[in-house]
Parts: sequence; C-alpha cells; structure tokens
Amino acid sequence: MRGETLFDWFSTTTLLGLSLSNWLLVIAASVGSYLVMTLGLRFALSRARRIAERRRGQGLDDAVVELLEGTNRWLILLAAVLIGVSLLDLPERWAARVGQLWFIAVALQFALWGSRAIGVLLRRYEARHSSSAMTQVSASATLMSWGLRTVLWAVVLLAMLSNLGVNITAFVASLGVGGIAVALAVQNILGDLFASLSIAVDKPFEVGDFVVVNGSSGTVEHVGLKSTRIRSLSGEQIIMSNTDLLKQTISNYKRLSERRIVFKFGVTYDTAPEQAEQIPQIVQRIVASSDKLRFDRAHLQSFGESSLDYEVVYIVLDPSYNLYMDLQQMINLELMRELKKIGVDFAFPTRTVIVSNAVQNAASGVPAAAPAPASALTRQGAARVV
Repeated sequence: MRGETLFDWFSTTTLLGLSLSNWLLVIAASVGSYLVMTLGLRFALSRARRIAERRRGQGLDDAVVELLEGTNRWLILLAAVLIGVSLLDLPERWAARVGQLWFIAVALQFALWGSRAIGVLLRRYEARHSSSAMTQVSASATLMSWGLRTVLWAVVLLAMLSNLGVNITAFVASLGVGGIAVALAVQNILGDLFASLSIAVDKPFEVGDFVVVNGSSGTVEHVGLKSTRIRSLSGEQIIMSNTDLLKQTISNYKRLSERRIVFKFGVTYDTAPEQAEQIPQIVQRIVASSDKLRFDRAHLQSFGESSLDYEVVYIVLDPSYNLYMDLQQMINLELMRELKKIGVDFAFPTRTVIVSNAVQNAASGVPAAAPAPASALTRQGAARVV
C-alpha cells in the first residue's frame, strides 16, 4: 500500500509542468546515454591508439585518434539530455526546439572535427615539405589554415541560423556585397597572398633554387606572403611581388639534371676538303675523352663570309655551371692543339678587294688605258689586298 502511495505521489506531483516520474525517466535516460556514449568514445580512442602505435606512420590511424580526441564532452552531455527529453510526450513547439538543439549539437561537433582535421592535414603538409624552406611552408600553412577554418565556421554558423528559422538570405547578400567591397579595396594584397599560396602548393621554385626571371638571375632567398627576394649574382637583392613574379617565365636551373651545349667555330677557306672532313672526328674524340660529357654531333654547317662554319652539340652530365665552363675550356684548348697539328687555322673576319691596273695607274698619275676585258685583268695580274 505504501509502495502504491509513493508511486501515486511521483505520478501526481509535478515540477515545471512535468510529473516527478517523467523527470526520473529523463534523468535515468540522460545518465545512461551519457555513460554509454562516454564509454564508447573511450573504447574507440583506446582501440585507435593501439592500432596507431602498432602501425606507426601508416594509414590514417593517427588522424582518427586526433579526430576522436576532438569530441567535446559538453556536447556529449547535451546529446544525452536531448535523448532523455525525447522520451517525453512533448508539445509540438517543444519537440521542434529539441530538434533544433539536436542540429546545433551535431553541427558544432562536426565543426570541431572539421577544424581538427584541417589542423592534421596542414601538419602533414608541413612534415611532407620539411626539406623545403620552412618560412614559406609555415606562411602558406597559416594562410590555408585561416582560410579553411573561416569558411568552415561560416558555413556552420549560417546553417545553425537557418535551422533556427532566421532568414539568412539578406545576411548572405550583405556578406557578399561587403566581401566584394573589401576584395576591391585590398585586391593587390589578396593577389599577392594567393600568389604566395600558389607558389607554396605548385612549387615552381623553392628557397635555394637558382632562377632567371625577366632578365634577372640569382638565388631565391625568401618567399613571403607578399614578395619574393632573390640574391643576384652581382650581390644585390632583387625584390619582386609574387603576383608579378608568376606572370613571368621562370627558368629554374636548380632542377637542371644535365646541360645541352651548342657552340660554333670557323676555320679558314684555305682548309683542304680532307682536313675539313677530319675536324668533326677530332671534335668527337675530344668530347668523348671526358666521362662528364656525352657527344651528340659535329658538322660543317655552312659557308660563312670569311670562314667554314662548324656546329658542335654535346651534353654535360652534371648541372654545375662551373664544371661546364671548365669542360668547355678544355675542349677549346684541345681543339686549338689538334687543329694546329693538321695545319688548320681558325678563321677571323677578312675581306678581299680586287683592284684593277687602271685603278692603280689612276692612283699613280699614269693616264688610264682603254678598259680591258675581265679576262685581260686576269692575264695582266690584279692586285690582291687583304
């Protein structure tokens, strides 16, 4: 009888419009749900940590551990309370509010997981490019982190406002107009920022690379958010904005694996055909004598104004510019020695002038004779002036 009286008392006594029995049901369901979710999270974290320790550096186990660690305990508590409240027979208006709270809790938790995932991805990006310039990587990672997190939280905030019944159309429109105004005001700065991000992601060059840009050559010293600094060969520092830099054609010699060299030389026209035929073989023998070179071709290319012109192509198997100059010097010296051995001279600019006897007589004051045929000039002997 006493038990029935106690049950009746719990059923008839109300608090905030709900009977005590309903409150007990809500509390029991909330506590049970909280314990189940907390223990499940703890079990999942423990399991994920063991797998991550066993497979260190493989897969996404570390990332899963970090995401699970980003689960908010207060949101778990809110979800547990909402589970208990959902067991009640609530009016339609309160049921709608509970649904909105569910959406807010889930949206916030996904936002926290997304923010944690962005941090994990950027840390992996920095670790993967640790051999590059850390200043450039850190700046680009900071910029990407700020941009991605801003977009994430803006989307979550707008979604929660929309779920609460707020008309976000005008708000989004005002954000768009304001964003356009800000973008127009700082378009040059934003252009350089995105150019810096493009350099960090696409990597046309890195700090330490030797580049040639728009006639300026030097070693990249620093890649910042707005500008890139290049130390030229003559010693001064060249500073270029990132936007202007990416508009130019960039020659990156740091990534050169081998050099293709084309050079030309000429010999005099009194070289005999047999001697001219030997010259490509001599050049090939000189180039092949070095294990740092690979011979491609050597040809009598053309008949120049004052020389027989040869073109030689060979490959330097090392990208070092100093080594290339040493080998080119060796080729030039050996070529001088070999051509001297076979009696061939290098050509230099010359011009032959044919002066007839009539011109000579006029220059010496002797009356000019009647013009002689061209054949007569040959018989009489023309002066050859070099």
